[in-house]
Amino acid sequence: MSHTSLKIVVIDYNGGNLASAQRAALYAAQQINLPVDVEISNHPDTILNADRIILPGQGAFADCMNGLKNIPHLLTAIEQSTNQGTPFLGICVGMQLMAQRGLEHHITKGLGWVKGEIAQMKPKNLPLPQMGWNELQFKPNQYPILEGIDPGNHAYFVHSYALTDADSQNIIATTDYDGVTVPAIIAQGNKVGTQFHVEKSQEVGLRILANFLTWKTNSAYPNHSY
Repeated sequence: MSHTSLKIVVIDYNGGNLASAQRAALYAAQQINLPVDVEISNHPDTILNADRIILPGQGAFADCMNGLKNIPHLLTAIEQSTNQGTPFLGICVGMQLMAQRGLEHHITKGLGWVKGEIAQMKPKNLPLPQMGWNELQFKPNQYPILEGIDPGNHAYFVHSYALTDADSQNIIATTDYDGVTVPAIIAQGNKVGTQFHVEKSQEVGLRILANFLTWKTNSAYPNHSY
């Protein structure tokens, strides 16, 4: 780790939401007086030298996954860095890519870090996409990423697809959309993902980002000890 600042890399794979994720990480760090250097990059060496990795995502699962695959050595660098213990945060489709596969348009293989697939939601009456603020539900005082957040606090969601057939130990927070229980935060080892947009979730999102930036890998999931 850098002696002067935490090296954070927002992964650039020709997707959207990069600059807003960068700004949110910078602001979250400022709020806790944490010196950081936040870089948008897809260079493997930069990712391998990062202290934290953030993967934003918006749009279709297949497009985002293909964007990662089309940049030489990018996926290998992400896998190598996370295997070495570098904390990883996936946002929205970036979280969905942690699953085994996505079913949007056609079957697309994901990163395979958590069990399950990304399938279209089936609300009873409300339309898709789910768009707007919704409550987070979780067991309090158990998860480092949710420190300072209370059950019932709201986060900002925009999505039509969600993780299904997941292992319950990988789901640390949920939300409800018209009778559909949606995994809102998932985690495995040093990798965590939010279905909602932390960079658009105001105080809640900034606190989650701050928790991610100060997260110690000795409290890796699904072992929830601090």
